[in-house]
Amino acid sequence: MAQTSNAANAATTEAEAGVGRKRILQGIVVSDKMQKTIVVKVDRRVKHGQYQKYLTVSTKYKAHDEKRDAKVGDKVEIVESRPISRDKRWALRRVLERSKLQ
Repeated sequence: MAQTSNAANAATTEAEAGVGRKRILQGIVVSDKMQKTIVVKVDRRVKHGQYQKYLTVSTKYKAHDEKRDAKVGDKVEIVESRPISRDKRWALRRVLERSKLQ
């Protein structure tokens, strides 16, 4: 009886901590020149430790795009996945907004 309650407590603790949950990020496609790979720029706002001003920090992620659906300028959502290659750890989840340039 005590073992089942411990397992239930461990499961709720993991759910609260976010263990097993994949991260989802939104960003803009900056390159689609590779086969089945896109480069997505994700911006985040960080507060400077000393000056207390907010900075925009950009990070580029390579994401797997199986259908070659996303184009440069599109706003997309990427999800964490298993390692696909040396640099690719993300996969395209969906295209949120198409670019106005096309």
